[in-house]
Amino acid sequence: MSSKPGSFHIVTQNISKSYTMQDQTLPILQDINLKVKAGSSVALVGSSGVGKSTLLSILAALDVPDGGNIEILGQDIMVMNEDQRAGLRCGKIAFVFQSFQLMKDFTALQNVLVPLQIAVKNKELQLSKQQMQERAEDYLKQVGLCDRMHHMPAQLSGGEQQRVALARAFVIEPQLLFADEPTGNLDEQTGEAIINLLFTLQKEKQTTLVLVTHDFALAKQCDVIYQLAKGTMHEWHS
Repeated sequence: MSSKPGSFHIVTQNISKSYTMQDQTLPILQDINLKVKAGSSVALVGSSGVGKSTLLSILAALDVPDGGNIEILGQDIMVMNEDQRAGLRCGKIAFVFQSFQLMKDFTALQNVLVPLQIAVKNKELQLSKQQMQERAEDYLKQVGLCDRMHHMPAQLSGGEQQRVALARAFVIEPQLLFADEPTGNLDEQTGEAIINLLFTLQKEKQTTLVLVTHDFALAKQCDVIYQLAKGTMHEWHS
């Protein structure tokens, strides 16, 4: 595998993944090939159980495939151990989940501060406490929550919680953002507002976005769509 440095944030070659259950090997992914250009948006679509979340975990360096090759941000993750993969993610990769995954005992502002504090601790970012505070507040303002910063997650609606999650993801200004069914727990109108906000921030910050969804209408807002079925994947064309 070879590509110009910086031209692709993800490159996979024939990756495969299986799980063993009760002495049976269950193939999940087979011969997955894709290239994700820096600054682009890619959708992974498919019905439940086809391996979308498994593939996302591999593309985000949370897991490794059984076979094939994968480079993430120019790094070969096949030769990395778990700590090295965690180091690769820190300050460079962010996530938005269907279930928001906010810390329930932290305010909205404290939730957004967490990834900044981790990135500074790991020397991925150099910011003072005041700069971290100002950046977290700024991102909450960008998602329309300037008057809800000190509310706990339980005091926020689902849409507001996902706005906090977006601010938390973008606050470290990651190179790569993974969104796993980001509107799955929201009503249609709220979900549409969240998606508009997600793509606005993605384009403004030139963040590479990998979006997992079963919703083709949402997927069509991405630059490229890949469809998974029966463990294999192909580029989808309308």
